[in-house]
Amino acid sequence: MSTILIADDEARIRRLVSDFLKRDGHTILEAADGKAALELIETRRPTLDLAILDVMMPVMDGITALKKIRERGNGIPVLVLTAKSEVDDKVRGLDSGADYYLTKPFDAKELLAAIRAITRPSVGAGARLTLGNLTLDRTTYELSAPGGSFRLTGKEFQVMELLMSDPSRVHRQEKIFGRVWGLDSDSEINVVWVYMSYLRKKLAALGANVTIRLNRGVGYVIEVDDRNDKKD
Repeated sequence: MSTILIADDEARIRRLVSDFLKRDGHTILEAADGKAALELIETRRPTLDLAILDVMMPVMDGITALKKIRERGNGIPVLVLTAKSEVDDKVRGLDSGADYYLTKPFDAKELLAAIRAITRPSVGAGARLTLGNLTLDRTTYELSAPGGSFRLTGKEFQVMELLMSDPSRVHRQEKIFGRVWGLDSDSEINVVWVYMSYLRKKLAALGANVTIRLNRGVGYVIEVDDRNDKKD
């Protein structure tokens, strides 16, 4: 999951967004004005994945902070969150270097989708994830190993990408459900178990030396299983 900075002078908004994103598994930093946000971005950049900036803030407004971020060569993804919804305001935000512009009031699912969109690894060097003898192609949704390949469904791909992006990390079922299906989904949380079963069957059919393991009471983890390595 991501480490996200929320900069808004309204404590209520910061708390609402922070609580929601924490439930989705993200780590949150907060700032009450643009100057504090800029300082946090400069000092915490190696560990920050995204900044959410309000426009109307004291000391330094969000657009000024954004311009300074970009002038200093900082490419951190920035989502501008504001009550200003006029087209000219959106254009100004995007021209200043924002990656996404979301107006208040916003839908929680749209916020999560925006975060996924602007923090998604770009196609290119990161277009493929590899673990053991298993490869996941982010452009074609193809999962391949020595035994062949499968084109995954959208949800299968999202689950596998989440696991392979951070191997050996235990992912709680609730976090997987929130990330892939959304906290407001009509699906039951046991759909996670169902999809893990689908993916395990595919891994076995492909002859992958990778396994998805359930730590009961904790969550799921993907790792290379040396027992599946074929020896000469």
